[in-house]
Amino acid sequence: MSPRLPLSDYDYEVPEELIAAAPAEPRDSSRLLVIRRGGGALEHAVFRELPRFLSPGDCLVLNRTKVMPCRLLGRKSTGGKADVLLVRELGPAEWTALSSGLKAGQTLEFPGGMTAKVGAPNEHGEYRLSFSGTDVRSYLAENGYPPLPPYIAKKRPASRGDAERYQTVYARDEGSIAAPTAGLHFTPELLAALRAGGVETAWITLHVGRGTFRPIVGEDADAHAMLPERYEVEASEAERLRAARARGGRLVAVGTTATRVLETLGSSPEGLRAGSGESGLYIRPGHEFRSVGALITNFHLPRSTPLMLACAFAGRERLLSAYREAVARRYRLYSFGDATLIL
Repeated sequence: MSPRLPLSDYDYEVPEELIAAAPAEPRDSSRLLVIRRGGGALEHAVFRELPRFLSPGDCLVLNRTKVMPCRLLGRKSTGGKADVLLVRELGPAEWTALSSGLKAGQTLEFPGGMTAKVGAPNEHGEYRLSFSGTDVRSYLAENGYPPLPPYIAKKRPASRGDAERYQTVYARDEGSIAAPTAGLHFTPELLAALRAGGVETAWITLHVGRGTFRPIVGEDADAHAMLPERYEVEASEAERLRAARARGGRLVAVGTTATRVLETLGSSPEGLRAGSGESGLYIRPGHEFRSVGALITNFHLPRSTPLMLACAFAGRERLLSAYREAVARRYRLYSFGDATLIL
């Protein structure tokens, strides 16, 4: 039986030197590739020019999750290095974690005397860690590192300076193990300029977990299942969303995380209502968009679920053609790279 969505159709060539190891400075100096779904030439701009592509009455929807410093560097009791990414908090001293080379029963030793006992992995390959201290979040604040993606960590070591730069300027609610990277380009000045031009803002929270970046396994991308991630939309923000739709404005999702929250709400009978829960919505080509009218997002890894979402919104051929032009024009790719605006 042939795959409905062959994963090989969602691939493109990525020159290693275009993978950004550090962000642009200032934030809004990143390049912006403008893609119109109706066709026409691509437009090349700078991110701070975003206000000229949006209209009064549009509403930016931003994810104000905050990235946890959830990467710990320690040693195994046997002497080897332990590079651990904490994923989910199960209790005051219990977390699941990802790391290579761990074995159930091992003890991990971290700076300052913190230790953790390694339990058996779950069905997703996450080990259970039982820490000797009960205030793990406070320990992370003092000793944890930003959870930079592996393709950045391969180019350079993480530093404490990444804690500020791998975070949006409007981050508020701690809980993510990766940044909602489309938001990294915004500055307070740019947000103020957008408001001055009549563009509203609304805030949602989706805590980025493994669901966002877990690889698709197998050739049929349609068979992939997203791991659920927690979201919340407050009553005041839901009202802003409904008001924007009522006046004919577009909901401009900043990132795939905001898109998934909006589309999760849009697919429910209650529509754009306040609430909290978990979203395991997997958006791929064939999805009928009910809420999102425009999308700001970075350049995504080949064969990934964020790329599938962007292809669903822009059209596969349209998006991959734009990616090929971006590579030819030496755009910077991935988390610390440049951005696209899909209208």
